[in-house]
Amino acid sequence: MTTIRWTESARADLRAIHAYIARDSQLYARRTVERIKLAVGRLRRFPRSGGQVPEWDREDLREIYFGNYRVIYRVRTKQVEILAVIHAARRLPELDPHD
Repeated sequence: MTTIRWTESARADLRAIHAYIARDSQLYARRTVERIKLAVGRLRRFPRSGGQVPEWDREDLREIYFGNYRVIYRVRTKQVEILAVIHAARRLPELDPHD
């Protein structure tokens, strides 16, 4: 089974999402973050189940959607690395060609 590793920047994204939603509802903020984590947990069994990131033409970079959020991740041997959790309306930054 594949392991999941959250990068610090992806963890920061989750904290920011929580803080933003919590301005209106602590309960909904907690539930949203929990559900994002549950969606990511499915990648343990099916790491390539997400689609390729259209902005970045790389087979190892994939994404899944949860509501209005995109979870961007990298597939490695026996590991999924969560890179970012962003609102679907946001543009992705340019990809570093050395990354």
